[in-house]
Amino acid sequence: QVTSFQGVAVRSLSTSSPHDHPEHGRLVYKGNLAKTVLGVKFFSYSTSIFNLFMMPYIMLKSGIGVESLLVQAAFYGLIGIFTFVTPVTLHILTKGYVIRLYYKDDVDTYTAITYNAILAEKATVFHQKDVKIPDITKMFTTFYAKTKSMLVNPTLFPNPQDYNHLMGYDKSSFFKLEDLEEVKEADKR
Repeated sequence: QVTSFQGVAVRSLSTSSPHDHPEHGRLVYKGNLAKTVLGVKFFSYSTSIFNLFMMPYIMLKSGIGVESLLVQAAFYGLIGIFTFVTPVTLHILTKGYVIRLYYKDDVDTYTAITYNAILAEKATVFHQKDVKIPDITKMFTTFYAKTKSMLVNPTLFPNPQDYNHLMGYDKSSFFKLEDLEEVKEADKR
């Protein structure tokens, strides 16, 4: 009991926030679909591996080697789609999904944590000036960090100012004061 009390006391004396990361900075975003994306990709990979190991057994038991070449091509094509195309497609669609986003105030850099092809976390570091907003809204892209597409949900930022700074909305205004005055003068005429 004394050990657990000491552990609690040590944790409560810590000066850093539980959302800070010593290397990446302050946590500004956490994706709510991180576990779902990981689970779907893991399920897809595991079924693909299962298909690869079961393929010889299925070919032996089904006698497909005796059938025509067209039937063999159709069978192998169908198995190939589920074995290879599905995991690759899932990876392409979800590779830019940001599971966590950290921000370092002092150097104005972000670190986006995503999943790579082997389901490990991958860190992408970029400056705010590297953020490009696509001209045309894309389905799985909120912004580009350098050339890599990233997907975030703006409503999941606890502080909306963090999202505004990430996207550069705090630096450029759509209407400058002079433009607003010109519009008012044009309306008076």
